[in-house]
Amino acid sequence: MWEELKTIWEQGTEEERQILELAVQAIRQRRERGSAFLSGFLGLKGDFVDENTYRFELPLTVFTHNSLGVVHGGILATLIDSAMGSLINRSLPPDQYAVTTELKTNYLRPGKGEKLRAEASFIHRGQTLVVMDGRVYDERDRLLAHGTGTFIVLKRKR
Repeated sequence: MWEELKTIWEQGTEEERQILELAVQAIRQRRERGSAFLSGFLGLKGDFVDENTYRFELPLTVFTHNSLGVVHGGILATLIDSAMGSLINRSLPPDQYAVTTELKTNYLRPGKGEKLRAEASFIHRGQTLVVMDGRVYDERDRLLAHGTGTFIVLKRKR
């Protein structure tokens, strides 16, 4: 495998080298922050807008595009799900966590440009089920995708 990696780095395309760089970024982010490898591959950076809204910024890379040169629909759905999941999980006490039980995504425009922004907010927050809203915007603040998700709140095992 080392020889293959070396060959890709030395003789591969710029896109292939970018994928290797993203893999290293994912490993580094996992080690430093404990985040999912996918978050590292995507280069997600998130923060709270307020206590009820969470935002992610996503730099667009060769990894995020489909064969047509626009952002893959699965990446848009993942971005919505990740923003909503981050909001609920960062707002729960340490003995609880939430996972997605349902996700609905509407695609409105193709994703293009240098970066995207996802924002998530609460629609309904019950004791066990939480319904959330997620949206993805381009650099010109145009809505690209809208989604809703339901999350179940669970207790961590001790």
